[in-house]
Amino acid sequence: MDDIYYSIAKDAEGIYKDKGSKFIGIAKQFSQEENLKTILDTIKKEHSTARHFCYAYRLGINGEIFRANDDGEPAGSAGKPILNTLLSAQITNVLVVVVRYFGGTLLGVPGLINAYKEASFAALANAEKKECIAEDIYTITFDYVNLNAVMKIIKVAKIQIAKQIIDQMCTCELIIRKQLKEDILLKLNKHCLQIQYIKPL
Repeated sequence: MDDIYYSIAKDAEGIYKDKGSKFIGIAKQFSQEENLKTILDTIKKEHSTARHFCYAYRLGINGEIFRANDDGEPAGSAGKPILNTLLSAQITNVLVVVVRYFGGTLLGVPGLINAYKEASFAALANAEKKECIAEDIYTITFDYVNLNAVMKIIKVAKIQIAKQIIDQMCTCELIIRKQLKEDILLKLNKHCLQIQYIKPL
């Protein structure tokens, strides 16, 4: 189904060394671009004597949002190899940061490309790949008299309820699979006063 994608089950690290330089690949679960600075700041504090913090990430079901950064290394020698590793692994919602401790010997652009690729690969090799299902969050509002009808739809479709308020006027926050949402929302619409899209999960 086209709402299935792959990511990593947990954060992981891997190390690659070349001519005295050490490259530490750090693969992290990543879903919000606004969290990037905080993550990078934390890594920089943990590796305060490192010289470079190059990274790449992919976001979205199809990895349609992406970015690569060389952080002072020659253009295309760090961020792009990291991104290519993510592409090869066919995973998304992942950030890979490669921390470089300089060993005193210049590696040249080919050497850097290989080092950043291998450090990224080492991190991802230690990160368990997982299958994910794309879901959206909706809030529905309905009268209490429609409670049974609404709950029957939710139960049959096996929809997860994130939050709910049951009163004269009821509200439920639902997590609905993208592939199935059109049919489910059509059924819910018959019993609801309002259906509001909140955000993707």
